[in-house]
Amino acid sequence: MTYTAPLDDMLFVLEDLCGLEDVAQLPGLEDASPDMVAAILEEAGKFAGQVLAPLNVVGDTKGLGFDAGDVTTPEGWADAYNQIVEMGWNSPSADPDHGGMGLPMVVNTCIQEMFQGANSAFQLCPMLTQGAIEAIEGYASDDLKHTYLPKLVSGEWTGTMNLTEPQAGSDLAAIRSKAVPEGDHYRVSGQKIFITYGEHDMAENIIHLVLARLPDAPAGVKGISLFVVPKVLVNADGSLGDKNDVRCVSIEHKLGIHASPTCTLAFGDNGGAIGYLVGEPNKGLQYMFTMMNNARLNVGVQGIGIAEHATQDAVAYAMERKQGATQSGADTIMGHPDIRRMLGLMKSRTEAARVLACRAARSLDYVTRSQDADQRAYHQRRVDLLIPVVKAWSTELAVNSASLGVQIHGGMGYIEETGAAQHLRDARITTIYEGTTGIQSLDLVGRKIIRDRGAAALELVAEMRETATALAARNGSGVEWAGMAAAVEDAAKMIEETTNWLVAQNGHEPLAAAVNVLEMFGIALGAWAMGDAALAAATRIENGRGSAHLTAKLSVVRFYFANVFPLARALQAIATSGAGSVLDLGPEDLGAIA
Repeated sequence: MTYTAPLDDMLFVLEDLCGLEDVAQLPGLEDASPDMVAAILEEAGKFAGQVLAPLNVVGDTKGLGFDAGDVTTPEGWADAYNQIVEMGWNSPSADPDHGGMGLPMVVNTCIQEMFQGANSAFQLCPMLTQGAIEAIEGYASDDLKHTYLPKLVSGEWTGTMNLTEPQAGSDLAAIRSKAVPEGDHYRVSGQKIFITYGEHDMAENIIHLVLARLPDAPAGVKGISLFVVPKVLVNADGSLGDKNDVRCVSIEHKLGIHASPTCTLAFGDNGGAIGYLVGEPNKGLQYMFTMMNNARLNVGVQGIGIAEHATQDAVAYAMERKQGATQSGADTIMGHPDIRRMLGLMKSRTEAARVLACRAARSLDYVTRSQDADQRAYHQRRVDLLIPVVKAWSTELAVNSASLGVQIHGGMGYIEETGAAQHLRDARITTIYEGTTGIQSLDLVGRKIIRDRGAAALELVAEMRETATALAARNGSGVEWAGMAAAVEDAAKMIEETTNWLVAQNGHEPLAAAVNVLEMFGIALGAWAMGDAALAAATRIENGRGSAHLTAKLSVVRFYFANVFPLARALQAIATSGAGSVLDLGPEDLGAIA
């Protein structure tokens, strides 16, 4: 299970498809030159391949230790984490004032993909810490920032997100955890489940961000507040004090990500855990969405990373496995057309998803850095629209790609020793946590399309048509430009038509159609990304900057338009014509006994 960071493609995406030079003009990002970014990504790639990837199978096979509330990570885990802290990889985009690198978020997205692809169970810990940093940085008091940010940014302390309770999964209105005021702090009590890295032995303190209700809080989601609850209390001088009233009750035994401790945490068994209010009372869900947006983007990136790793392993196996006479006369199964078909699906969708994730992150850079209010608003609409697509489409393709990887390995893929099965097991959770595919789809359809009457989606349609126009104006390089232009125009038309259909509905049809709408959006937006990739690759080649990567890119783009994109039209038809049949399907039709 080797892993090599896809640096050529990442740099191509950053420089040619995400406007890295323009991003570097934003305040505070002036040092992010292409040369500096290339050097940083090269070092991150080495760390991913040489340190994190070898631990991936170790974590999967050895798992975690648990004894009386204490969690022990596998051998090598703590050493690798210490290296992340020492090398500054814990939070590359955090503010330098708190010890971060201050890199653009779009660059950090590439770093996260490498680390997630190399070892997703490990990288979940820094991923959640980054979300905690953003929530505290954005909404906490200066005192809380001073106390917690420097050590969270360095990675000396880690962070968690505590939403889910036994009776409150995705329905956060049902949260029962309480916070009672006591002087300058609160006493927090309640139980949280499915808390990623809620307990571990890699850092001396864990900073829990916890949703809870004040005694006079209104009912529902409007009555939820956010609290910082450290595992170990912090003294006024910054030193660590007594252990807080927080206990890990158990860890879950899971299908995959075996070395990531998924914990049940009890707060307040002995009088209440000491916590500190973040921001204003009853606005906790709004603040927590900062962490959730960060996590949703990064889980999408996790899906891309797993898909990339699964693809690399499948390619390597296909190049060495000899089985049967091949159509091309090649010695290995790479000569079989169906093997190349499966690998083409894995590679093309992963590369399209990478562009969409980086474009979402690029817009986040403009949201947080631009001094132009209209520009910030425009990119906020783009972020809001893209994040559910990136999260759900990228993770669904990760599961599909990992499954194809098992298929390419044949019977050996079903054997744990090859590593192909681990990718499938690890990928499966990505479509579930931080909001299932269904929840992301409802978010896209309801909050992001119907609520603004399709404004953000139609802005994106206009950009897609600019790409179609540019494709139609090109010639040469052995590319069928006219056909590609027509496909991107068709993609734009599908998004426009579907957006208008959603806005026009008065019933529950959009809810029934949501998942198919999101999948169609992902494929259509992938066509836009691949069209831009073809333009950029051909331009580089024509300017004497050709490479094997760029030649392959044009072949992969052609494959995407021929073998992936046609599915979008079918999904649109299912979404707009099949929603009624979903609503008509009753429990008795599905075998339920009254």
